[in-house]
Amino acid sequence: MAGKQKLELTWIGKENRPKLEPRILLEDPAKSYHAKHLVTDDDIFDNQLIFGDNLLALKALEAEFAGKVKCVFIDPPYNTGSAFTHYDDGVEHSIWLSLIRDRLEIIRQLLSDDGSLWITIDDNEAHYLKVLCDEVFGRRNFVANVVWQKKYAVANDHKTIAPMHDHVLVYRKTESWQRNLIPRTEEKDRQYKYEDEKGIFRPDNYTCSKSVEERPNLYYAIIQPNTGEEIWPSKTRVWSYSKDEHLRHIAEGFIYWGKDGLGKTPSFKRYKHLLRNQGVVPQTLWSHEYASHTDAARKEVRAVLSSSSLVDDFITPKPEGLIQRVLEIATNPGDLVLDSFAGSGTTGAVAHKMGRRWIMIELGEHCHTHIIPRLQKVIDGEDKGGISEAVNWQGGGGFRYYKLAPSLLRQDAYGQWVINKEYNAEMLAQALCKLEGFTYAPSDAHYWMHGHSTERDFIYVTTANLNNEQLQKLSDEVGPERSLLVLCTAFRGKGEYPNLTVKKIPKQVLTRCEWGHDDYSLQIENLPKAPPSPSTNSGRTAEGTKARGVNATQGGLFDEGEAQ
Repeated sequence: MAGKQKLELTWIGKENRPKLEPRILLEDPAKSYHAKHLVTDDDIFDNQLIFGDNLLALKALEAEFAGKVKCVFIDPPYNTGSAFTHYDDGVEHSIWLSLIRDRLEIIRQLLSDDGSLWITIDDNEAHYLKVLCDEVFGRRNFVANVVWQKKYAVANDHKTIAPMHDHVLVYRKTESWQRNLIPRTEEKDRQYKYEDEKGIFRPDNYTCSKSVEERPNLYYAIIQPNTGEEIWPSKTRVWSYSKDEHLRHIAEGFIYWGKDGLGKTPSFKRYKHLLRNQGVVPQTLWSHEYASHTDAARKEVRAVLSSSSLVDDFITPKPEGLIQRVLEIATNPGDLVLDSFAGSGTTGAVAHKMGRRWIMIELGEHCHTHIIPRLQKVIDGEDKGGISEAVNWQGGGGFRYYKLAPSLLRQDAYGQWVINKEYNAEMLAQALCKLEGFTYAPSDAHYWMHGHSTERDFIYVTTANLNNEQLQKLSDEVGPERSLLVLCTAFRGKGEYPNLTVKKIPKQVLTRCEWGHDDYSLQIENLPKAPPSPSTNSGRTAEGTKARGVNATQGGLFDEGEAQ
Protein backbone atom coordinates (compact mmCIF):
# COMPACT_ATOMS: atom_id res chain seq x y z
CA MET A 1 0.00 0.00 0.00
CA ALA A 2 1.23 3.48 -0.82
CA GLY A 3 0.13 4.72 2.57
CA LYS A 4 -2.51 4.43 5.22
CA GLN A 5 -5.98 5.43 4.13
CA LYS A 6 -7.67 7.93 6.42
CA LEU A 7 -11.06 6.66 7.52
CA GLU A 8 -13.76 9.29 7.97
CA LEU A 9 -17.42 9.39 8.81
CA THR A 10 -19.35 10.80 5.87
CA TRP A 11 -22.85 12.25 5.68
CA ILE A 12 -24.95 14.43 3.43
CA GLY A 13 -23.89 18.07 3.68
CA LYS A 14 -20.67 17.39 5.61
CA GLU A 15 -18.75 19.78 3.37
CA ASN A 16 -21.04 22.70 4.23
CA ARG A 17 -19.66 24.89 7.00
CA PRO A 18 -21.20 28.05 8.42
CA LYS A 19 -19.29 31.31 8.12
CA LEU A 20 -19.92 32.37 11.69
CA GLU A 21 -20.02 35.99 12.75
CA PRO A 22 -17.89 36.48 15.88
CA ARG A 23 -20.44 38.49 17.88
CA ILE A 24 -19.62 40.61 20.88
CA LEU A 25 -21.27 39.95 24.24
CA LEU A 26 -23.36 42.59 26.01
CA GLU A 27 -23.73 42.44 29.77
CA ASP A 28 -27.12 43.06 31.33
CA PRO A 29 -26.30 44.14 34.92
CA ALA A 30 -29.96 43.74 35.93
CA LYS A 31 -29.70 39.98 35.37
CA SER A 32 -26.16 39.57 36.71
CA TYR A 33 -26.04 38.44 40.33
CA HIS A 34 -23.59 38.22 43.21
CA ALA A 35 -23.64 37.47 46.92
CA LYS A 36 -24.29 40.36 49.26
CA HIS A 37 -21.05 39.71 51.13
CA LEU A 38 -17.91 37.60 50.94
CA VAL A 39 -18.35 34.10 52.30
CA THR A 40 -14.73 32.98 51.80
CA ASP A 41 -11.59 34.47 50.33
CA ASP A 42 -11.97 32.06 47.40
CA ASP A 43 -15.36 33.34 46.22
CA ILE A 44 -15.52 33.59 42.41
CA PHE A 45 -17.48 36.38 40.73
CA ASP A 46 -16.34 36.33 37.07
CA ASN A 47 -18.54 33.41 35.98
CA GLN A 48 -20.56 33.97 32.81
CA LEU A 49 -24.11 33.03 31.86
CA ILE A 50 -24.68 33.72 28.16
CA PHE A 51 -28.13 33.90 26.60
CA GLY A 52 -28.15 33.16 22.89
CA ASP A 53 -27.48 30.61 20.18
CA ASN A 54 -24.73 28.36 21.47
CA LEU A 55 -22.78 28.10 18.20
CA LEU A 56 -22.61 31.88 17.87
CA ALA A 57 -21.80 32.17 21.57
CA LEU A 58 -18.94 29.66 21.28
CA LYS A 59 -17.58 31.71 18.37
CA ALA A 60 -17.94 34.86 20.49
CA LEU A 61 -15.79 33.26 23.21
CA GLU A 62 -13.09 32.01 20.86
CA ALA A 63 -10.91 35.14 20.71
CA GLU A 64 -10.71 35.62 24.49
CA PHE A 65 -10.85 32.05 25.77
CA ALA A 66 -9.01 29.96 23.17
CA GLY A 67 -6.73 27.56 25.05
CA LYS A 68 -8.08 28.54 28.48
CA VAL A 69 -10.94 26.12 29.25
CA LYS A 70 -9.92 23.15 31.39
CA CYS A 71 -13.10 21.09 31.05
CA VAL A 72 -16.09 21.14 28.72
CA PHE A 73 -19.16 19.16 29.77
CA ILE A 74 -22.03 19.08 27.30
CA ASP A 75 -25.36 17.28 27.30
CA PRO A 76 -26.53 17.88 23.72
CA PRO A 77 -29.94 16.90 22.35
CA TYR A 78 -29.81 13.14 21.80
CA ASN A 79 -31.61 13.22 18.41
CA THR A 80 -34.10 10.62 19.58
CA GLY A 81 -37.10 11.83 17.62
CA SER A 82 -38.94 12.85 20.78
CA ALA A 83 -40.59 16.26 21.10
CA PHE A 84 -38.82 18.03 23.94
CA THR A 85 -40.34 20.92 25.84
CA HIS A 86 -37.35 23.26 25.61
CA TYR A 87 -35.93 22.23 22.24
CA ASP A 88 -36.78 19.97 19.32
CA ASP A 89 -34.75 16.79 19.77
CA GLY A 90 -35.23 14.93 16.53
CA VAL A 91 -33.02 16.51 13.90
CA GLU A 92 -32.35 14.31 10.88
CA HIS A 93 -29.16 12.31 11.40
CA SER A 94 -26.94 14.13 8.87
CA ILE A 95 -27.99 17.56 10.09
CA TRP A 96 -27.39 16.53 13.70
CA LEU A 97 -23.86 15.42 12.86
CA SER A 98 -23.08 18.68 11.04
CA LEU A 99 -24.38 20.87 13.83
CA ILE A 100 -22.54 18.89 16.52
CA ARG A 101 -19.34 18.89 14.42
CA ASP A 102 -19.41 22.67 14.08
CA ARG A 103 -19.62 23.03 17.86
CA LEU A 104 -16.93 20.44 18.60
CA GLU A 105 -14.43 22.21 16.38
CA ILE A 106 -14.75 25.46 18.33
CA ILE A 107 -14.78 23.60 21.65
CA ARG A 108 -11.46 22.03 20.73
CA GLN A 109 -10.01 25.51 20.15
CA LEU A 110 -11.31 26.69 23.52
CA LEU A 111 -9.80 23.78 25.46
CA SER A 112 -6.40 24.17 27.08
CA ASP A 113 -3.72 21.68 26.10
CA ASP A 114 -4.38 19.85 29.37
CA GLY A 115 -8.15 20.13 28.98
CA SER A 116 -10.83 17.51 28.31
CA LEU A 117 -14.30 17.17 26.79
CA TRP A 118 -17.09 15.09 28.35
CA ILE A 119 -20.25 14.42 26.29
CA THR A 120 -23.35 12.58 27.49
CA ILE A 121 -25.23 10.68 24.81
CA ASP A 122 -27.42 7.60 24.41
CA ASP A 123 -27.20 4.65 22.03
CA ASN A 124 -29.08 6.43 19.25
CA GLU A 125 -26.05 8.53 18.19
CA ALA A 126 -23.26 7.41 20.55
CA HIS A 127 -21.30 5.36 18.07
CA TYR A 128 -21.54 7.92 15.28
CA LEU A 129 -20.55 10.63 17.74
CA LYS A 130 -17.52 8.55 18.77
CA VAL A 131 -16.26 8.44 15.18
CA LEU A 132 -17.01 12.15 14.71
CA CYS A 133 -15.03 13.01 17.85
CA ASP A 134 -12.17 10.83 16.57
CA GLU A 135 -12.05 13.08 13.50
CA VAL A 136 -12.12 16.35 15.43
CA PHE A 137 -9.86 15.39 18.35
CA GLY A 138 -7.88 12.49 16.87
CA ARG A 139 -8.34 8.84 17.86
CA ARG A 140 -5.23 8.97 20.05
CA ASN A 141 -7.00 11.52 22.23
CA PHE A 142 -9.97 9.30 23.03
CA VAL A 143 -9.83 8.64 26.77
CA ALA A 144 -12.84 6.52 27.67
CA ASN A 145 -16.47 5.66 27.13
CA VAL A 146 -17.95 5.90 30.60
CA VAL A 147 -21.16 3.94 31.07
CA TRP A 148 -23.42 5.79 33.51
CA GLN A 149 -26.40 3.98 35.07
CA LYS A 150 -28.99 6.72 34.73
CA LYS A 151 -31.90 4.61 36.05
CA TYR A 152 -32.19 2.32 39.03
CA ALA A 153 -35.62 0.82 38.26
CA VAL A 154 -36.44 -1.30 35.21
CA ALA A 155 -39.29 -0.17 32.96
CA ASN A 156 -41.31 -3.40 32.82
CA ASP A 157 -43.55 -2.09 30.07
CA HIS A 158 -40.68 -1.54 27.61
CA LYS A 159 -41.28 -3.26 24.27
CA THR A 160 -37.72 -4.52 23.70
CA ILE A 161 -34.78 -4.12 26.08
CA ALA A 162 -35.16 -1.42 28.73
CA PRO A 163 -32.38 1.22 28.50
CA MET A 164 -30.72 1.79 31.86
CA HIS A 165 -27.59 3.73 30.91
CA ASP A 166 -26.15 6.65 28.99
CA HIS A 167 -22.65 7.03 27.58
CA VAL A 168 -20.18 9.74 28.61
CA LEU A 169 -17.56 10.07 25.87
CA VAL A 170 -14.31 11.52 27.17
CA TYR A 171 -11.66 13.17 24.96
CA ARG A 172 -8.51 15.06 25.85
CA LYS A 173 -7.12 18.00 23.87
CA THR A 174 -3.56 16.62 23.91
CA GLU A 175 -1.47 14.10 25.79
CA SER A 176 -0.81 16.81 28.39
CA TRP A 177 -4.13 15.97 30.04
CA GLN A 178 -3.84 14.21 33.39
CA ARG A 179 -6.81 12.80 35.26
CA ASN A 180 -7.23 13.28 38.97
CA LEU A 181 -7.83 10.43 41.35
CA ILE A 182 -11.28 10.46 42.86
CA PRO A 183 -11.70 10.84 46.62
CA ARG A 184 -11.82 7.66 48.65
CA THR A 185 -15.26 6.57 49.76
CA GLU A 186 -16.31 5.19 53.13
CA GLU A 187 -16.79 1.83 51.42
CA LYS A 188 -13.16 1.86 50.27
CA ASP A 189 -11.98 2.82 53.75
CA ARG A 190 -14.02 0.01 55.31
CA GLN A 191 -11.80 -2.47 53.50
CA TYR A 192 -9.02 -1.48 55.93
CA LYS A 193 -10.38 -3.50 58.84
CA TYR A 194 -7.28 -5.30 60.11
CA GLU A 195 -4.68 -3.89 62.47
CA ASP A 196 -1.30 -4.87 63.85
CA GLU A 197 1.53 -3.07 65.60
CA LYS A 198 2.36 -1.20 62.35
CA GLY A 199 -1.13 0.15 61.72
CA ILE A 200 -4.42 -0.47 59.90
CA PHE A 201 -4.23 -2.57 56.72
CA ARG A 202 -6.18 -4.67 54.24
CA PRO A 203 -5.00 -7.97 52.69
CA ASP A 204 -4.25 -7.70 48.97
CA ASN A 205 -3.84 -10.41 46.34
CA TYR A 206 -0.27 -11.72 46.07
CA THR A 207 -0.64 -12.97 42.48
CA CYS A 208 -0.92 -11.23 39.10
CA SER A 209 -2.51 -12.07 35.74
CA LYS A 210 0.74 -13.26 34.10
CA SER A 211 1.53 -16.86 33.14
CA VAL A 212 4.70 -18.78 33.91
CA GLU A 213 5.65 -18.52 30.23
CA GLU A 214 5.42 -14.73 30.39
CA ARG A 215 7.14 -14.27 33.76
CA PRO A 216 9.11 -17.42 34.73
CA ASN A 217 10.96 -15.48 37.47
CA LEU A 218 7.65 -15.05 39.32
CA TYR A 219 6.99 -18.79 39.53
CA TYR A 220 8.62 -20.16 42.67
CA ALA A 221 7.71 -21.81 45.98
CA ILE A 222 6.87 -19.76 49.08
CA ILE A 223 7.24 -21.45 52.46
CA GLN A 224 4.29 -21.18 54.85
CA PRO A 225 6.16 -20.07 58.03
CA ASN A 226 3.86 -21.84 60.51
CA THR A 227 3.36 -25.17 58.69
CA GLY A 228 6.51 -25.41 56.56
CA GLU A 229 4.36 -26.22 53.51
CA GLU A 230 5.56 -25.17 50.02
CA ILE A 231 3.01 -22.87 48.36
CA TRP A 232 3.15 -22.58 44.56
CA PRO A 233 1.15 -20.14 42.45
CA SER A 234 -0.94 -21.21 39.47
CA LYS A 235 0.97 -21.53 36.20
CA THR A 236 -1.52 -19.11 34.64
CA ARG A 237 -1.39 -16.63 37.52
CA VAL A 238 2.07 -16.26 39.06
CA TRP A 239 3.24 -14.23 42.06
CA SER A 240 3.14 -10.44 41.79
CA TYR A 241 6.65 -10.07 43.20
CA SER A 242 10.07 -11.53 42.49
CA LYS A 243 11.72 -13.84 45.00
CA ASP A 244 14.02 -11.05 46.24
CA GLU A 245 11.01 -8.73 46.73
CA HIS A 246 9.19 -11.48 48.61
CA LEU A 247 12.13 -12.00 50.97
CA ARG A 248 12.15 -8.26 51.65
CA HIS A 249 8.41 -8.36 52.39
CA ILE A 250 9.05 -11.13 54.94
CA ALA A 251 11.80 -9.11 56.60
CA GLU A 252 9.63 -5.96 56.75
CA GLY A 253 6.49 -7.75 57.96
CA PHE A 254 4.28 -7.24 54.91
CA ILE A 255 3.05 -10.83 54.52
CA TYR A 256 -0.33 -11.86 55.94
CA TRP A 257 -1.31 -15.51 56.44
CA GLY A 258 -4.78 -15.00 57.91
CA LYS A 259 -5.98 -14.33 61.44
CA ASP A 260 -4.63 -17.63 62.74
CA GLY A 261 -1.45 -17.51 60.66
CA LEU A 262 -2.31 -20.81 58.93
CA GLY A 263 -3.58 -19.51 55.59
CA LYS A 264 -2.93 -21.53 52.43
CA THR A 265 -1.89 -18.51 50.35
CA PRO A 266 -0.03 -15.33 51.30
CA SER A 267 -1.52 -11.84 51.07
CA PHE A 268 0.21 -8.47 50.98
CA LYS A 269 -0.52 -6.03 53.81
CA ARG A 270 -1.68 -2.72 52.33
CA TYR A 271 -1.26 -0.23 55.17
CA LYS A 272 -3.58 2.76 54.95
CA HIS A 273 -0.97 5.19 56.25
CA LEU A 274 1.46 4.11 53.51
CA LEU A 275 -0.89 4.91 50.61
CA ARG A 276 0.91 7.10 48.09
CA ASN A 277 -2.29 9.08 47.72
CA GLN A 278 -5.73 9.15 49.26
CA GLY A 279 -7.57 8.72 45.97
CA VAL A 280 -8.89 5.98 43.72
CA VAL A 281 -8.30 5.49 39.99
CA PRO A 282 -11.48 6.43 38.04
CA GLN A 283 -13.26 3.60 36.25
CA THR A 284 -15.56 3.45 33.23
CA LEU A 285 -18.61 1.96 34.99
CA TRP A 286 -20.52 4.52 37.06
CA SER A 287 -23.41 3.09 39.05
CA HIS A 288 -26.35 5.23 40.13
CA GLU A 289 -25.06 4.99 43.72
CA TYR A 290 -21.74 6.46 42.58
CA ALA A 291 -22.89 9.17 40.15
CA SER A 292 -26.61 9.60 40.98
CA HIS A 293 -29.46 9.19 38.48
CA THR A 294 -32.09 11.08 36.49
CA ASP A 295 -34.83 10.68 39.09
CA ALA A 296 -32.63 12.47 41.62
CA ALA A 297 -31.87 15.12 39.00
CA ARG A 298 -35.56 15.92 38.49
CA LYS A 299 -36.06 16.17 42.23
CA GLU A 300 -33.06 18.50 42.54
CA VAL A 301 -34.46 20.88 39.92
CA ARG A 302 -37.94 20.72 41.43
CA ALA A 303 -36.67 21.37 44.95
CA VAL A 304 -34.47 24.33 44.13
CA LEU A 305 -37.19 25.99 42.03
CA SER A 306 -40.15 25.09 44.26
CA SER A 307 -41.11 28.72 44.79
CA SER A 308 -41.44 29.43 41.07
CA SER A 309 -44.80 29.18 39.32
CA LEU A 310 -42.91 28.37 36.12
CA VAL A 311 -41.42 25.09 37.33
CA ASP A 312 -41.83 22.20 34.92
CA ASP A 313 -39.74 19.11 34.64
CA PHE A 314 -36.91 18.70 32.19
CA ILE A 315 -37.17 15.28 30.60
CA THR A 316 -33.46 14.50 30.75
CA PRO A 317 -31.77 16.59 33.45
CA LYS A 318 -28.37 15.48 34.67
CA PRO A 319 -27.89 15.06 38.43
CA GLU A 320 -25.39 17.09 40.39
CA GLY A 321 -23.66 13.86 41.43
CA LEU A 322 -22.76 13.06 37.81
CA ILE A 323 -21.23 16.50 37.19
CA GLN A 324 -19.39 16.29 40.51
CA ARG A 325 -17.67 13.08 39.42
CA VAL A 326 -16.66 14.64 36.09
CA LEU A 327 -15.21 17.75 37.72
CA GLU A 328 -13.40 15.72 40.40
CA ILE A 329 -11.57 13.81 37.67
CA ALA A 330 -11.07 16.60 35.12
CA THR A 331 -10.52 19.81 37.11
CA ASN A 332 -9.06 21.47 40.18
CA PRO A 333 -10.37 24.45 42.15
CA GLY A 334 -10.11 27.65 40.11
CA ASP A 335 -10.18 25.86 36.74
CA LEU A 336 -12.58 27.08 34.03
CA VAL A 337 -15.54 24.82 33.11
CA LEU A 338 -17.75 25.35 30.04
CA ASP A 339 -21.22 23.98 29.26
CA SER A 340 -22.73 25.17 25.97
CA PHE A 341 -25.98 23.19 26.43
CA ALA A 342 -26.79 24.53 29.89
CA GLY A 343 -30.33 23.11 30.16
CA SER A 344 -31.41 23.55 33.77
CA GLY A 345 -28.00 24.92 34.83
CA THR A 346 -26.64 21.89 36.70
CA THR A 347 -23.06 22.27 35.44
CA GLY A 348 -22.79 25.86 36.64
CA ALA A 349 -24.41 25.05 39.98
CA VAL A 350 -21.99 22.17 40.65
CA ALA A 351 -18.93 24.03 39.37
CA HIS A 352 -19.86 26.98 41.60
CA LYS A 353 -20.20 24.79 44.70
CA MET A 354 -16.87 23.09 43.91
CA GLY A 355 -14.93 26.34 43.53
CA ARG A 356 -14.49 26.17 39.76
CA ARG A 357 -15.03 29.09 37.40
CA TRP A 358 -17.73 28.49 34.83
CA ILE A 359 -19.31 29.65 31.58
CA MET A 360 -22.77 28.43 30.55
CA ILE A 361 -24.66 29.08 27.32
CA GLU A 362 -28.39 28.65 26.83
CA LEU A 363 -30.82 29.87 24.17
CA GLY A 364 -34.14 28.77 25.64
CA GLU A 365 -36.28 30.99 27.83
CA HIS A 366 -35.59 28.59 30.69
CA CYS A 367 -32.28 30.47 30.94
CA HIS A 368 -34.38 33.06 32.77
CA THR A 369 -37.09 30.91 34.33
CA HIS A 370 -34.86 28.09 35.57
CA ILE A 371 -31.13 28.80 35.43
CA ILE A 372 -31.02 32.29 36.93
CA PRO A 373 -33.31 31.48 39.90
CA ARG A 374 -31.37 28.29 40.52
CA LEU A 375 -28.00 30.06 40.52
CA GLN A 376 -29.34 32.82 42.75
CA LYS A 377 -30.25 30.23 45.37
CA VAL A 378 -26.82 28.62 45.03
CA ILE A 379 -25.12 31.98 45.52
CA ASP A 380 -27.36 32.93 48.46
CA GLY A 381 -26.61 29.58 50.13
CA GLU A 382 -30.29 28.55 49.95
CA ASP A 383 -29.69 25.47 47.78
CA LYS A 384 -29.28 22.64 50.29
CA GLY A 385 -29.80 19.84 47.77
CA GLY A 386 -27.56 18.08 45.27
CA ILE A 387 -23.94 18.05 46.40
CA SER A 388 -24.30 20.98 48.83
CA GLU A 389 -23.95 18.89 51.97
CA ALA A 390 -21.11 16.80 50.55
CA VAL A 391 -18.99 19.89 49.80
CA ASN A 392 -20.30 21.94 52.76
CA TRP A 393 -21.64 24.66 50.48
CA GLN A 394 -22.50 27.91 52.29
CA GLY A 395 -23.07 30.27 49.35
CA GLY A 396 -21.03 33.11 47.88
CA GLY A 397 -19.63 34.34 44.58
CA GLY A 398 -21.64 35.44 41.58
CA PHE A 399 -21.99 35.58 37.81
CA ARG A 400 -22.36 38.06 34.99
CA TYR A 401 -25.24 37.71 32.53
CA TYR A 402 -24.52 38.37 28.87
CA LYS A 403 -26.54 38.26 25.70
CA LEU A 404 -25.25 38.07 22.17
CA ALA A 405 -25.17 41.38 20.36
CA PRO A 406 -27.31 41.60 17.24
CA SER A 407 -25.65 41.06 13.90
CA LEU A 408 -23.23 43.86 13.00
CA LEU A 409 -24.71 44.27 9.51
CA ARG A 410 -28.32 44.38 8.41
CA GLN A 411 -30.06 44.93 5.11
CA ASP A 412 -31.72 48.27 4.51
CA ALA A 413 -34.98 48.84 2.63
CA TYR A 414 -33.09 48.47 -0.66
CA GLY A 415 -31.45 45.16 0.25
CA GLN A 416 -28.04 46.73 0.81
CA TRP A 417 -25.90 45.69 3.76
CA VAL A 418 -25.32 48.53 6.21
CA ILE A 419 -24.04 48.84 9.78
CA ASN A 420 -26.75 47.95 12.27
CA LYS A 421 -28.13 51.12 13.89
CA GLU A 422 -28.24 49.32 17.26
CA TYR A 423 -24.46 49.57 17.37
CA ASN A 424 -23.02 52.60 19.13
CA ALA A 425 -19.40 53.70 18.61
CA GLU A 426 -18.06 51.48 21.41
CA MET A 427 -19.91 48.39 20.21
CA LEU A 428 -18.77 49.00 16.62
CA ALA A 429 -15.13 49.32 17.65
CA GLN A 430 -15.34 46.21 19.80
CA ALA A 431 -17.03 44.19 17.04
CA LEU A 432 -14.55 45.18 14.35
CA CYS A 433 -11.62 44.50 16.67
CA LYS A 434 -12.93 40.95 17.08
CA LEU A 435 -13.51 40.52 13.35
CA GLU A 436 -10.01 41.70 12.49
CA GLY A 437 -8.28 39.69 15.20
CA PHE A 438 -7.39 42.63 17.46
CA THR A 439 -7.76 42.83 21.22
CA TYR A 440 -10.22 45.55 22.10
CA ALA A 441 -8.39 47.90 24.48
CA PRO A 442 -9.26 51.59 23.91
CA SER A 443 -6.57 54.02 25.00
CA ASP A 444 -7.18 57.08 27.15
CA ALA A 445 -4.15 58.79 25.63
CA HIS A 446 -4.78 58.24 21.91
CA TYR A 447 -8.25 58.48 20.38
CA TRP A 448 -7.15 56.28 17.47
CA MET A 449 -6.04 53.32 19.63
CA HIS A 450 -9.14 51.11 19.86
CA GLY A 451 -7.25 47.86 20.03
CA HIS A 452 -3.98 46.10 19.32
CA SER A 453 -2.73 42.86 17.82
CA THR A 454 0.91 43.41 18.85
CA GLU A 455 2.76 46.07 20.81
CA ARG A 456 3.17 48.07 17.60
CA ASP A 457 0.09 47.20 15.57
CA PHE A 458 -3.18 49.04 16.31
CA ILE A 459 -6.70 49.50 14.97
CA TYR A 460 -8.91 52.60 14.69
CA VAL A 461 -12.65 52.38 13.95
CA THR A 462 -14.73 55.40 12.96
CA THR A 463 -17.92 56.13 11.05
CA ALA A 464 -16.42 59.40 9.83
CA ASN A 465 -15.56 60.21 6.22
CA LEU A 466 -11.81 60.83 6.44
CA ASN A 467 -10.05 63.32 4.18
CA ASN A 468 -6.42 63.68 3.23
CA GLU A 469 -5.64 66.12 6.02
CA GLN A 470 -7.11 63.84 8.69
CA LEU A 471 -5.27 60.80 7.37
CA GLN A 472 -1.99 62.69 7.26
CA LYS A 473 -2.48 63.79 10.86
CA LEU A 474 -3.18 60.20 11.85
CA SER A 475 -0.06 59.02 10.07
CA ASP A 476 2.07 61.62 11.82
CA GLU A 477 0.70 60.65 15.27
CA VAL A 478 1.18 56.95 14.68
CA GLY A 479 4.79 57.48 13.68
CA PRO A 480 7.21 55.29 11.75
CA GLU A 481 7.59 52.65 14.49
CA ARG A 482 3.91 51.69 14.62
CA SER A 483 1.21 50.62 12.18
CA LEU A 484 -2.50 51.37 12.19
CA LEU A 485 -5.47 49.70 10.49
CA VAL A 486 -8.10 52.36 9.87
CA LEU A 487 -11.68 51.23 9.30
CA CYS A 488 -14.01 54.04 8.23
CA THR A 489 -17.18 54.49 6.19
CA ALA A 490 -15.35 56.46 3.48
CA PHE A 491 -12.05 58.26 2.80
CA ARG A 492 -10.77 60.70 0.19
CA GLY A 493 -7.06 60.66 0.91
CA LYS A 494 -4.65 60.42 -2.03
CA GLY A 495 -1.37 60.73 -0.18
CA GLU A 496 1.13 58.07 0.83
CA TYR A 497 0.75 56.77 4.39
CA PRO A 498 3.23 53.90 4.84
CA ASN A 499 2.14 53.26 8.43
CA LEU A 500 -1.62 53.27 7.68
CA THR A 501 -3.89 50.68 6.07
CA VAL A 502 -7.22 52.33 5.29
CA LYS A 503 -10.33 50.27 4.48
CA LYS A 504 -14.02 50.99 4.15
CA ILE A 505 -16.75 49.47 6.29
CA PRO A 506 -18.92 47.56 5.77
CA LYS A 507 -17.23 46.63 2.48
CA GLN A 508 -14.14 45.40 4.33
CA VAL A 509 -16.13 42.72 6.20
CA LEU A 510 -19.07 42.07 3.88
CA THR A 511 -17.98 38.62 2.67
CA ARG A 512 -16.53 37.45 6.00
CA CYS A 513 -19.65 36.06 7.66
CA GLU A 514 -23.28 35.11 7.39
CA TRP A 515 -24.72 38.42 8.55
CA GLY A 516 -28.13 38.50 10.14
CA HIS A 517 -28.17 34.77 10.95
CA ASP A 518 -29.21 34.51 14.60
CA ASP A 519 -30.18 30.88 15.06
CA TYR A 520 -27.99 27.83 14.46
CA SER A 521 -29.88 25.72 16.97
CA LEU A 522 -30.50 22.01 16.54
CA GLN A 523 -33.84 22.34 14.83
CA ILE A 524 -35.01 21.25 11.40
CA GLU A 525 -35.94 24.74 10.27
CA ASN A 526 -32.36 25.90 10.88
CA LEU A 527 -30.61 23.23 8.85
CA PRO A 528 -27.86 24.53 6.54
CA LYS A 529 -28.59 24.79 2.83
CA ALA A 530 -26.10 23.50 0.30
CA PRO A 531 -24.47 26.04 -2.06
CA PRO A 532 -26.37 26.40 -5.33
CA SER A 533 -24.89 24.67 -8.37
CA PRO A 534 -23.43 26.87 -11.13
CA SER A 535 -26.32 25.94 -13.40
CA THR A 536 -28.93 27.30 -11.00
CA ASN A 537 -26.98 30.21 -9.51
CA SER A 538 -27.43 32.53 -12.47
CA GLY A 539 -31.17 32.06 -12.44
CA ARG A 540 -31.57 32.99 -8.82
CA THR A 541 -33.73 36.07 -8.30
CA ALA A 542 -32.77 38.96 -6.08
CA GLU A 543 -36.06 38.54 -4.26
CA GLY A 544 -35.32 34.89 -3.55
CA THR A 545 -31.86 35.77 -2.34
CA LYS A 546 -33.15 38.40 0.01
CA ALA A 547 -35.61 35.93 1.48
CA ARG A 548 -32.69 33.72 2.48
CA GLY A 549 -30.97 36.63 4.18
CA VAL A 550 -27.80 36.86 2.06
CA ASN A 551 -26.38 39.24 -0.50
CA ALA A 552 -26.44 38.08 -4.14
CA THR A 553 -22.65 38.34 -4.30
CA GLN A 554 -22.07 36.01 -1.36
CA GLY A 555 -22.77 32.73 -3.14
CA GLY A 556 -25.34 31.36 -0.69
CA LEU A 557 -25.46 30.70 3.00
CA PHE A 558 -22.42 28.43 2.95
CA ASP A 559 -19.26 28.53 0.85
CA GLU A 560 -18.11 24.97 0.31
CA GLY A 561 -14.95 24.08 2.22
CA GLU A 562 -14.73 27.42 4.01
CA ALA A 563 -13.29 26.94 7.51
CA GLN A 564 -14.73 28.70 10.51
